[in-house]
Amino acid sequence: MADERPGSEGAVDLVVVTGLSGAGKSTSLNALADVGYYCVDNLPTSMVPELIETLRGAGHLRVAAGIDARGEAQVERVVDLLAEIASRGDTTRVVFLQARDPCLLRRFSETRRRHPLGFLPDAITAERALLGPLRAIADEEIDTSELSGRQLRNRIKDLCASSGSLNVAITSFGFKHGALAGAELLFDARFLDNPHEVEDLRPLTGFDASVYDYVMTQPDAVALADLIEGHLRFQIPRTVAEGRAYLNVGIGCTGGQHRSVSLVRELATRFEARPFSPDQHVTLSYFHRDAGAPQ
Repeated sequence: MADERPGSEGAVDLVVVTGLSGAGKSTSLNALADVGYYCVDNLPTSMVPELIETLRGAGHLRVAAGIDARGEAQVERVVDLLAEIASRGDTTRVVFLQARDPCLLRRFSETRRRHPLGFLPDAITAERALLGPLRAIADEEIDTSELSGRQLRNRIKDLCASSGSLNVAITSFGFKHGALAGAELLFDARFLDNPHEVEDLRPLTGFDASVYDYVMTQPDAVALADLIEGHLRFQIPRTVAEGRAYLNVGIGCTGGQHRSVSLVRELATRFEARPFSPDQHVTLSYFHRDAGAPQ
């Protein structure tokens, strides 16, 4: 008999995110996307089985679908749809989001969005009634009235994201070519002695042993590597707990050829020798924006 657990080969784990407009469906779907779910919002219910089969064929076994109140027939179809999907050996979970009326009214006022069912506050009342069948079958109901966006993301990830991963990119670069775009953390190595000033080392890069040794025999370079490693070992587990999917770290020197490359190589060696524990789901990657790959 085939293994029918979520994530096993061939079995799809479908999370249906539904609930009141303004209660946080988009935030929830973004959180699921961060941890590896293939997310689709406002897909007609009749197309969900076809979507699942298409994604199964492409190897996407974690799927999240957002369903709202844009049609009574669509809502009524969901109950039968979930039973149909379960009969195939896939798993389904329904997360229903709600919030108190004053909170929903405030959110619509702040965003100036139009409610899909018309004018407020009557539209909220109508939507509550329309979504009653979905609320009745929900596996999890979350009241977002007092939750921040971050708290809701973490709540969703706690429910559905046991295999989520934090992808950490550590990149060397040269400040003279511009700071590293998109970096959350930047470290400046320009105070270290520069191999560019040594004639024999100038045409080389930090991929060459002589340059690497020149940089990493400097006590300040070792101290800087210690500080960066210590900071990352402190921050990364906390970034995982926050529910983030990516962390971009830049280490810069003047040209991005010598000092920064050597430091990234040093950090790679250290993290490979003492990696993060598997249950932290951390993936480390190393890049060199301005030095390229070694020849």
